[in-house]
Amino acid sequence: MDEDAAQESEDLPGFEPEDAEDVPDSESEDLGSFEADIPKPSEQPAPVAAAANACDDAAQQALADGQYGACVEPAELSADTVSAARDEIWKWPDWCDDHGVVNTWYITRTNGCGIFGYTLKVRDSRGRTVGGIDYLAVGYEFSARDSKRWAYQVVLLEARRWGQGTSGTKAQGKAKCKLKCKVANGSFPSQTISASKEPYGQFFIDSTIDTTRRGKQGRGRGVITWKFTNPQWGSTNPLDLSTSDVRCDTALPGRSRKPGCINPGYIPEMVYAKSGPYPELAEHIQYAQNEKNLPGKHGTTRYLERLTNTAKRNENREMACPSSLPRPEGKSCDEYPFASTWQGAATSGGNLSRRMINAQQNSQGGNALNNFYTYNRIIEKDRFLMWIKP
Repeated sequence: MDEDAAQESEDLPGFEPEDAEDVPDSESEDLGSFEADIPKPSEQPAPVAAAANACDDAAQQALADGQYGACVEPAELSADTVSAARDEIWKWPDWCDDHGVVNTWYITRTNGCGIFGYTLKVRDSRGRTVGGIDYLAVGYEFSARDSKRWAYQVVLLEARRWGQGTSGTKAQGKAKCKLKCKVANGSFPSQTISASKEPYGQFFIDSTIDTTRRGKQGRGRGVITWKFTNPQWGSTNPLDLSTSDVRCDTALPGRSRKPGCINPGYIPEMVYAKSGPYPELAEHIQYAQNEKNLPGKHGTTRYLERLTNTAKRNENREMACPSSLPRPEGKSCDEYPFASTWQGAATSGGNLSRRMINAQQNSQGGNALNNFYTYNRIIEKDRFLMWIKP
């Protein structure tokens, strides 16, 4: 199949109550059609840094001052506690909430979401925990396929409080970005936390790659840090919540020169259906995967990797479907794995399947694959899978 790149983009939905006006509106181009399901999120670990021995330090502070001290630690919260913290004002994706509080990130190609549990503990001068607040930190990251700017938000939702020393507690924070990125603007001002008040911070982050040059890419991680304050005990230890990697690039082949950003940890899947517009193409891929044990099958980790070098793609195509091979009328030669992958015939050592299929289906199916590449910003060596449905 032949694939020439184009570009599309999408809106940037957040769950913030403010308008995300600093994120550029996307410009859309007609990509034609390709089948795509709502992406199943991938799990990505996100380390949550709490100061070592923070609660021991709080107890020592309380002992020295003759009053309260306070600390925050990650916590496993019950389902009832989590339910109590839900607030209809804050909308995050259903796929984030479906996973519950598991203290990790779940990502799609352009969105990341995680729900994290914590407990703020108030200690008295004898080191006893005399009060506290259970709360959720909900992180949400969203990027654009046609912009170097992406956004990161954290909201703190109180689930339960008890005991002494919690009245008047506020939260405030700041942000930084690690690796090839910088914080463009945003804020996390001091705000009261209560059953009806949710402190939140929102920041916009720019990639620092040279977007004037083609072929550039760089990864970044947004980090939001917050702490609690109270006149009764001062401040807690700071808590950090980092996103998973966000990659921005100018390396997408084709006519578009716009930078764009995605979550590289998410492995996209191209969907063809045997009952869809390209049945002969879908049947050939299914045969190649099942009968010839070729890579790229949905549900496996035997990925396909995109190949963008034109000469190597042509070598793959010529080995799999040489021009000398007769084509029946109305048919064209379809190869799998695709010539546009490193698993193609020449670059993989000759493991392949070829079949004469309906020429129009072959051509249009190739266009759909190209659109899939563009929509997901699949660049050189990026991994993906093929999902053949009934």
